Amino acid sequence: MYLGVTAGAVAAILAALNEPALLIFASVLAIVVVYALIVEALRDPVEEIEPVEDAPLPPGFGRALLEQMPLALMVISPKGRVVYGNQAAYKLLPSLKIGEHFVNFFRAPDFVDAVNAAINDGESSSVSFTTTHGRERYFETRVGLLPEGSEFGDSVQAIVEIEDRTRHRQAENMRSDFIANASHELRTPLASIIGYIETLQGHAKNDPEARVKFLDIMGKQASRMRRLVDDLMSLGRIEMNAHIPPEDDCDLFEVAREAVSALVPLQGKYGAVLRCELPKNGGMVRGDRDQLNQVFVNLVDNAMKYGGGEVDIIIADENTKYSDKIGITVRDNGVGIPKQHMYRLTERFYRVNAAQSKSKGGTGLGLAIVKHIMNRHSGNLKIESKMDEGSKFTVWLPKTENV
Repeated sequence: MYLGVTAGAVAAILAALNEPALLIFASVLAIVVVYALIVEALRDPVEEIEPVEDAPLPPGFGRALLEQMPLALMVISPKGRVVYGNQAAYKLLPSLKIGEHFVNFFRAPDFVDAVNAAINDGESSSVSFTTTHGRERYFETRVGLLPEGSEFGDSVQAIVEIEDRTRHRQAENMRSDFIANASHELRTPLASIIGYIETLQGHAKNDPEARVKFLDIMGKQASRMRRLVDDLMSLGRIEMNAHIPPEDDCDLFEVAREAVSALVPLQGKYGAVLRCELPKNGGMVRGDRDQLNQVFVNLVDNAMKYGGGEVDIIIADENTKYSDKIGITVRDNGVGIPKQHMYRLTERFYRVNAAQSKSKGGTGLGLAIVKHIMNRHSGNLKIESKMDEGSKFTVWLPKTENV
């Protein structure tokens, strides 16, 4: 602005004095040159340079190689910025963005220390950590260095391999819990049997009344162990074939009627009345007949044991969610199941009332077996219950034409 005002004033003065145009032009040019020299002399010789973002990983053979790796890989610059993520990394971390600091994705202290150690000290390491954003996830990572001056760029960079081991960890925990629970369930009746044997060998060996009483208890405990072993073996077989869908067709209504018929003799024992109101045909599904029979045996037996009273086996009410499936409901009019127990009913060894279940010969595996059979058959188990009104267990299986 000052340059324009000064040049304009000088030109106006010289024009007023009738000076030649050449002189006016030369004078203005001189002013511009002098102004430029002054500005250059006063300019700070050290210019402020805008920070430059870390350049993304350059294209080439190295990047193409990382892109095809099946595990999630991230490349991190010396400044801690993510400069590359392969397809697997974006699948694992949908929010991954190039240029952001790696701590925005994983703030676990051990992981942060491992990356910094690789960048600053060249140390490679393996780290496991857990995140709790939304849901708990367990990760295993390996951190190393990419060589500088190669296909991967001019500077040393950290490369991080990330593996989501959440399902594996959950499976390990479930297996450990299963073994612990199974051992506990077997240990209790076994200890009881051993105790009574020692008693019969000792002071009660000549007591006929005690012998009859103790042998009866031992027989019940042995039967409980046998049921538990049978259920464990059954569950193992189901899990072993869980990935193999059934190939045979069978009538679901007929299978359910057979299961009910086999349990009719137990009505008096449990004080229950069985009423099966299923049609004679129209229930064709693709399924393993023996496993489906086991489903209804478990559901009806549970309804008789814990529900008592009237137990109905009927066609399920229509449900738009299962419009392509056939449903059968096992309904009792017992005391019902408290709401806080509903979501855990299909867990192995879970019991609403442990004492009642054991006294009636329950193993805590019946509904777990039903759930696994339903998974193999692409079916669903729906549980509904109201206190003092009873419970409904509904099995939904795909119709044959839709399997």
